[in-house]
Amino acid sequence: MTHIAVVYHSGYGHTQRLAQSVADGAGAELIAIDAEGNLPEGAWETLNAADAIIFGTPTYMGGPSWQFKKFADASSKAWFSRAWQDKVFGGFTNSASINGDKQNTLHYLLTLAAQHGGLWVSLGQLPSNTKAATRQDANYLGSSIGVLTQSPSDASAAEMFPGDLETGRLYGQRVADIAARLGR
Repeated sequence: MTHIAVVYHSGYGHTQRLAQSVADGAGAELIAIDAEGNLPEGAWETLNAADAIIFGTPTYMGGPSWQFKKFADASSKAWFSRAWQDKVFGGFTNSASINGDKQNTLHYLLTLAAQHGGLWVSLGQLPSNTKAATRQDANYLGSSIGVLTQSPSDASAAEMFPGDLETGRLYGQRVADIAARLGR
């Protein structure tokens, strides 16, 4: 059976809710990065043993949160030993603005996966870009690299758009399917 880990930081709960949707789709284990940028006990071992790792972070000021960046920098130990070589990777992000420079964050996550020698999974979903499209539709924001979602700055995590959460769930399922096909 394929073992997948979703490692994420969430500042206000929106990214955590998206992480749960991704994990539900992938049948994955959630690993939360805390407010100080640290992982819980045993998390590095879980990541090293995983067949696939999905990164998640809010986009703040055009990039990942500093807490996620602290985790990424600490992953240099895994990088040096090639512990994550040939693992399947994916990523997701959320911000308050429709654009919010989220693409920069996905590029950061993709680059981190590539530095580890990983295999990145694209979103694989057509955008919902017709006149009839609503925030109920998957991939409303039209991403290709990974999951992009948007939560208004005055909305709670409970008010996230259903289409964004469905985009995350479908992406988690895609990562799991590809990892299984690759025998990971």
